[in-house]
Amino acid sequence: MLSFVIRRFISMIVTLWLIITLTFFLMHAVPGSPFEKDGKGLNEAVAANLNAYYNLDKPLIVQYGLYLKQLVQFDLGPSIANSSDTVNKMIARGFPVSFQLGIVSVLFAIVTGIALGVVAALRHNRLIDYIAMIIAVVGISIPSFVVASLLIKYLAVEWKLLPTATWGTWQHVIMPALALAFGPIAIIARLTRTNMLEVLTQEYIETARAKGLSPATIVIKHALRNAVLPVVTLLGALIANVLTGSFVIEKIFAIPGMGKYFVAGINNRDYSVIMGTTVFYSALLIFMMFVVDVLYGIIDPRIKFHGKESKG
Repeated sequence: MLSFVIRRFISMIVTLWLIITLTFFLMHAVPGSPFEKDGKGLNEAVAANLNAYYNLDKPLIVQYGLYLKQLVQFDLGPSIANSSDTVNKMIARGFPVSFQLGIVSVLFAIVTGIALGVVAALRHNRLIDYIAMIIAVVGISIPSFVVASLLIKYLAVEWKLLPTATWGTWQHVIMPALALAFGPIAIIARLTRTNMLEVLTQEYIETARAKGLSPATIVIKHALRNAVLPVVTLLGALIANVLTGSFVIEKIFAIPGMGKYFVAGINNRDYSVIMGTTVFYSALLIFMMFVVDVLYGIIDPRIKFHGKESKG
């Protein structure tokens, strides 16, 4: 276990460094300046002073080295668009909101998707199975921002059941969480259904039935545990999908989360904000992938950490 953690930690550091390096140089390769507004630049003297203040007048490799030095000190730098604010403070304000939205969406997607997949498998080739698969196909086909628009139109505008946008109460969480979870629910439901159908034909399930175990015990204790293993492997990608998709959803619902700062950073060519949010989310997702690997080994004791690592 210790050997696995050490190898994974080194791999996480290397992966994060590659992401930082690629993002840094690609961002600086884009033509233009963060001090240009609507195609118009500042006075040359003012622009020169600002470039010097933010170290943008130095060679690119020097800027890269200075940025890595800041990162080691957990300093993501000041915002170029708003010099009175820092990226660390933006993340401290926005991440709790994005995390709350993301965790609600992920939990709702997992619980609903698994439940829908199990019911569809147990009622194979019946009406509820067809309905579940129709929902799955629709969920995979429709983007989250379209779902968000439909939810706003009907739940907020037409039926006035929920507030249209902003953030504050539990009611404000429902529509954006549903919009984010709709696609993952469909994927999890299809995957769970497929695996449940396969597991229910295994010999140990037939043995459990022959022993007279109740259907609920067979499904929950024996079948479901093996059927959800592929869902666990999907969690890393699912979390990544929800977190990145939340940028658009947060913009639609005017949620004061990380998406607000990331989109503003792109519009303003705010190098510090773009890099800071990218580094933060990359580190978070890499860590979540590590957690998923550990969970996979815990759920399925047959998997050995050293064996899994050698295959990966």
